[in-house]
Amino acid sequence: MELQEFEKNIGYSFSNQERLKNALTHTSYANERNIPSNEKLEFLGDAILEFVTSEYLYENYKHLKEGEMTKVRASVVCEESLYKIALQLNFSDFLYLGKSEQVNGGSKRPAILADSVEAVIAAMYLDGGLAPVKKFILENLTDAIKIASRNVGLKDYKTVLQEKLQVHGDVHIEYKIIRETGPDHDKYFTAQVICNKKVLATGEGHSKKSAEMEAARLAMQEM
Repeated sequence: MELQEFEKNIGYSFSNQERLKNALTHTSYANERNIPSNEKLEFLGDAILEFVTSEYLYENYKHLKEGEMTKVRASVVCEESLYKIALQLNFSDFLYLGKSEQVNGGSKRPAILADSVEAVIAAMYLDGGLAPVKKFILENLTDAIKIASRNVGLKDYKTVLQEKLQVHGDVHIEYKIIRETGPDHDKYFTAQVICNKKVLATGEGHSKKSAEMEAARLAMQEM
């Protein structure tokens, strides 16, 4: 019944329930039970996401140049976008997590949730082909693509923050990674943005770059 509820959330019913279970199985749970995790599905799902969004951009945004399409795709096929999808569809209620991840709030971690979306996309593709996958991806990412296409070419948060801080003269801005958590294949970073030795904001992300960018975004928000 739980999986039926999940299928209702994503708008697709699996003919092979084992594929869906595999897609929702985090490595922490898999290691405890010596069963396959969703890591290989994540790999395939990432490639499918890139293909579907690339095709959609090619067909529907003919005014964009190659480099601009690449930037739009990168901003949409990212941890933040997939995390939002996972939150909207309540992925956290259905993940199979090991005891350690359950204790540490793994069901709320952006990296785990984003990866699970990729895994479900791959499982859906293997189960039902490309048509239901395209429907799922475009239903959940079309608005994000539209927004990203409007903002393509705009400066990133770190650049804008630097310009704002230096408007009245030179300042010393630095980014510092203050924490790394998780295993090598699933790292999570915490970064601070510091101006003239004063911490402006702290951000988190699945990579050092995304953590720094989030710190810069939050710093601008505070300003």
